[in-house]
Amino acid sequence: MAEILPGISFYLLSLIAIAASFMVIAARNPVHSVMYLITSFFSVAGLFVLLGAEFLALILVMVYVGAVAVLFLFVVMMLDVDFVELKQGFLQYLPIGAVVAVILLAEMILVGSSVFLPAEDTPVSTDGLSNEVSNIKQIGNVLYTEYAFFFEAVGLILLLAMVGAIVLTLRTRKGVKKQDIFKQISRTRDQGVELVDIKPGEGIGS
Repeated sequence: MAEILPGISFYLLSLIAIAASFMVIAARNPVHSVMYLITSFFSVAGLFVLLGAEFLALILVMVYVGAVAVLFLFVVMMLDVDFVELKQGFLQYLPIGAVVAVILLAEMILVGSSVFLPAEDTPVSTDGLSNEVSNIKQIGNVLYTEYAFFFEAVGLILLLAMVGAIVLTLRTRKGVKKQDIFKQISRTRDQGVELVDIKPGEGIGS
């Protein structure tokens, strides 16, 4: 059983990833598309774990699955979805949410069961890499030494993309007070200070 478990896990996770990826495009409801996208990310992360690339699996779950909420928020802001109507239809998303939760739980149990496999069945490192150093440390040593410039460049590009998304979805509304940095910097002493001559025994009048 231990010999065929990695093969069963691979084919099962692959089928779920392909089906979920197709449903991301085919689903008409944006909420359903986000749920299928999360399922696809978890399935691909499970494949990375089976291949011995646990660093890529962690990055995929923490970065991409964590960014799905931001992606969904961006879609909602761009499409101007009615929040009242969205909250009223919350119960209709409960069945598909339960199905996605069961699939994710089954995948985590399936991938976690590979820990109990014998040592000879676990993935081995490729040529040129030492088994004494973990996969995460090996990638970190290469990423922050040989590819440090490219790593920082990618971070700058992602920062520009985030700022661009915020600028595109920014809306000005009447009657809403907001901070104006230019007016604060250009403010003079005469505009910010008012001298009042108060006579003895009298208060400040309106």
